[in-house]
Amino acid sequence: MANAEHSGPPAKGFGATAVGTARARLRAARVGLWLVAAVLAVRQVAVVLSTPRGERLTDLETWVGPDGVLQVNGSLYDSTRFTGTPFGGLVLKPLTKSAEQALGWGWTFGTLLLVVALGLVAARALPQPVSRRTSLLAAPVAVSLLMLSLPVRNSFWLGQTSIIPVLLVLAGCFAVRGQRAGGVLIGVAGALQPTLLLFAPLLWFTGRRRAAAATGATFAAATLLAWAAMPHDSYTYWVHHMAGTGLGGRADDLANQSLHGALLRLGLDGPLEIALFLVLAATVAALGVRRAVRYARDGQLLLAVAITGCAAIVASPTAWQHQLLWVLLAVVGRVGKKASDRYVWPVAVVLVMTLPAKMMLPNMAALYPLRDNVVLLAALAAATFVPFLSRTSPYYQAPLPTPYADPVPTRFKHVPLVPFLRRVLARPNLLLELLLIRVTYAAYSKVRLAATGGSNSAGRERAEEHGQQILDLERFLHLDIEHALNHAVVKVDALRNFFDFYYTSFHFVVPLTVLGLLYWRRPVDYRWARSALGFATLLALVGFWLYPLAPPRLMPGLGIIDTVHGVQDFSKPDYGTLTALTNQYAAMPSLHFGWSLWCGLVIAIVAPKAWMKALGLLHPLFTLTAIVVTGNHWVLDAAGGAAVVGAGFGLTYLLQGPRARPVTAPAVSSEPLKDRTPS
Repeated sequence: MANAEHSGPPAKGFGATAVGTARARLRAARVGLWLVAAVLAVRQVAVVLSTPRGERLTDLETWVGPDGVLQVNGSLYDSTRFTGTPFGGLVLKPLTKSAEQALGWGWTFGTLLLVVALGLVAARALPQPVSRRTSLLAAPVAVSLLMLSLPVRNSFWLGQTSIIPVLLVLAGCFAVRGQRAGGVLIGVAGALQPTLLLFAPLLWFTGRRRAAAATGATFAAATLLAWAAMPHDSYTYWVHHMAGTGLGGRADDLANQSLHGALLRLGLDGPLEIALFLVLAATVAALGVRRAVRYARDGQLLLAVAITGCAAIVASPTAWQHQLLWVLLAVVGRVGKKASDRYVWPVAVVLVMTLPAKMMLPNMAALYPLRDNVVLLAALAAATFVPFLSRTSPYYQAPLPTPYADPVPTRFKHVPLVPFLRRVLARPNLLLELLLIRVTYAAYSKVRLAATGGSNSAGRERAEEHGQQILDLERFLHLDIEHALNHAVVKVDALRNFFDFYYTSFHFVVPLTVLGLLYWRRPVDYRWARSALGFATLLALVGFWLYPLAPPRLMPGLGIIDTVHGVQDFSKPDYGTLTALTNQYAAMPSLHFGWSLWCGLVIAIVAPKAWMKALGLLHPLFTLTAIVVTGNHWVLDAAGGAAVVGAGFGLTYLLQGPRARPVTAPAVSSEPLKDRTPS
């Protein structure tokens, strides 16, 4: 990031104005980011407090409910839902008493303050030196990411205490003075979550031996205190629980993102599973601490803390979703020698920690082991093998620059509107592209599914009303050819089978093939074409949301034969509104035709041979015929698809500028020559 601070005599003239403008922009950006963080915090608190009691703070009800810990006279674990350490029960019982009296308000606002404190401490712990921009923007960005993360959202919703151990460790490492004071805080965190004792060897091997000794002594004292006060509970936890019997929910539950839970989900059980878990957990712990020590000695103590926390997640018998905040802290590590690769790791971490796993990976049985353990895999990667850069690496502060094409003259003065999106010669990082494509498609599917206009019955009524509007407009324009074409094709089996196959098979195959070929052979055109496709899809989602439309096959009384899905039963009130896969009323604009038109235009523009261009343009023609004759779209739906594709190319031109021309002498690049020449 650019550093706005300058040394030497005060700048004069234009230089002083430029520096003042840069500082003003930084201040404005900082205020804007703090406003974003405040909005996210208010929204999170409002969602929790506006939910009826009994449906929110359900883990807090473990303490304050009619069968909660506060009402249990015997063992803490008689409540069957308490899974913390005996020391946790001993020290948190008084806090939850006040939460019971405040009906969760005090607990919720207290959690909010803890999250803000955690973000501030993490921002101040960034490895030095940092630019002025980073120092100003790090705190609001950290707080915003915490508010968006699934662990924090679950802590708010469930009324959990999992933020406290993380904050204690960070405070012990970065906020308090004196090794003993820091060690005491980390020891208390270990007494609340025993696997956090991994921080003791981290402290010891990095020369903070007083802190390590204080950590161990505090943990032992807290555990013995709890044992003296609650011997039966201590025996239940440290003997019964640690012997593998477990407490609370099943250890193979998807929410348990530890190695133990993953092995159980894979079908292992009994002594073999326990032995394998202990061996693997010890190996990960040793590797994680070793890596953390190396990065701590390198001056990246926050990254070292994150790596140790990730190792603790993997090695813990149970690591529930609200306890996985350590993975988000690993976002501070820098990975990749090239500037274009620098965003892959942070984007992957943020996606894993803010989105459900179902949005990250397709719903395919073969991918279930990967999808069910995605956070565990992220923690395992951070703890053991992600190649974070050392601060002594020449690429740490100055990665290999991204080569750009020479500017191309534009028709308008202020094009491109976003200069840093201008034409890049190097091929983009494949992992980042796959992540973005998958997440974008998941968001597309969810919005398409949700855009029903309210309830199922209301959505159907509104969509059919819009369908009648489209039919009336087509009749006025003499475009109402759907019925005639549909019945003509139904009479010819070969045509019907061909268009059914074309409709169901080419919608995704052709765009993905075009993107893949562009990525491999023409990286410059890939970025331009991918942006146009993304803008077109985004605009189509707006259309789905604002104008739910029944396709011809779902219009009662029209007589359209659904050649793909079979005979329709219009007597079912909810038919067509929603299925398990899609929203049947997302017809305007037609992305079937829009994506095919995008493919045809891209092929016509970049293909070197005339016959290739002609073949590419045949695809949208066949697609238009297929969507009409199968009864899945109106003719005007295709017009809408063409409109959003045109707008997508227009937005790409405005934001990124025109396509790059062939380059003869590009900037220095680490890419092969064939990747640096766009044609």
